[in-house]
Amino acid sequence: MTHGRRSHGVRDASWKTEDGSLTAQGRWQSGLAEVKVQDGESIEGALRRFKRKVQQEDIIKDIKKHAYYLKPADKRRAKQALARKRSRKKQRRETE
Repeated sequence: MTHGRRSHGVRDASWKTEDGSLTAQGRWQSGLAEVKVQDGESIEGALRRFKRKVQQEDIIKDIKKHAYYLKPADKRRAKQALARKRSRKKQRRETE
C-alpha cells in the first residue's frame, strides 16, 4: 500500500503563450481564463485583458481559499462571524 500526500497548497496554475493566447487554469476552478492576442495588439494590452478576466472569474480568490486547510469547525466559526458582521452593518444602515 502506498501512502500519497494530498497537497493543500496553492493550486496548479499555468499561464501559456501557445497559439498566441494567455491562459490560467487550476485544479479547483472548472473554468479556464483565456485571452487570444489579436492582430496588431500589444502584449501589454492582451495582458491587461487577461488580468481583468482572471479577476472577474475570481481565480485569485479561489487560490487564496485553497492555500491552506481549514477544519470544518473553523470554517463554521468564520462563517458565523461574517454573518454577525453583516447583520451589524445592516442594523447600522437602518438606524441612519
